[in-house]
Amino acid sequence: MVDHLVFEDRAYILSRSDSAGGRGINAARVLASFGAKTEAILAAGGQTGEKIERLLTTDAFESHVVKIRAESRTNLTISDKQGLTVKLNERGPQMEASELKAVKKAVEARVSKANWLMICGSLPPGVPPHFYCELIELAHENNVKTLIDTDGDPLLHALEAKPTVVTPNQHEAERLLNRALLTRSQFIEAVQRIKAMGPKSVILSLGSRGVIATEGGELLEVLPPRIDVLTPIGAGDALAAAFTWAMDRKKGFGEALRWGVAAGTASAALPGMTFASLDQTREMYRHVEVRTVRI
Repeated sequence: MVDHLVFEDRAYILSRSDSAGGRGINAARVLASFGAKTEAILAAGGQTGEKIERLLTTDAFESHVVKIRAESRTNLTISDKQGLTVKLNERGPQMEASELKAVKKAVEARVSKANWLMICGSLPPGVPPHFYCELIELAHENNVKTLIDTDGDPLLHALEAKPTVVTPNQHEAERLLNRALLTRSQFIEAVQRIKAMGPKSVILSLGSRGVIATEGGELLEVLPPRIDVLTPIGAGDALAAAFTWAMDRKKGFGEALRWGVAAGTASAALPGMTFASLDQTREMYRHVEVRTVRI
């Protein structure tokens, strides 16, 4: 946290912290705080990987680390007191074919005991973009539902494997469809186009504007209350986790979306990489509105 972020001027660091992160770790953290049993599978290597393993020991969920030869990446998130945030990500380590096989084997060993498989984050450089398809197929073989939260070619290929739900944000949807999305009608059309590409459900995350989503032939718009945003980074991870938590508890699609938007909104109102608790999410849930979109 810094006092303010302004180009061509200095800012003073008010506080700093290190945490094991990434979309999957963030989602596992939210799920565990909601009382769900979850396990995170990740690849990590080098001194940074050792640090990640140490940091994970303080979390309330199980983790399985596939050790790799290359150094794990470090990402930097800078936020100020007004809610302006900059996120800088390293590109990630190269992974050998044997290491990638070990990741798949770790998923294969656990997926039959799961209800949901959340596949979150980018693929490291050099990893075949269809790798996530292989994980989705593993889930299909075990009658396990899948949520995909990724970007670029891995997202495009994952859609072909027909995941249960895909959760692109606005920028990811724009890259997927190769067009700008600016208006509500364009958001609705984007959801329909992505749905036609293979997934059972689509959740288009629009930040402070909520989400537009579809399951079957139903289109829903979920609207959060206005809040003072402190750190929007990670809100999408909270949304995906809370949605999955609610679906696993047999909530309807609209109710699960409402829980997801509540968790994302409540998390965005907190400083740093902090995620809303179940109680904070429940309080925000009361103020989230779900509407049916009429076309």
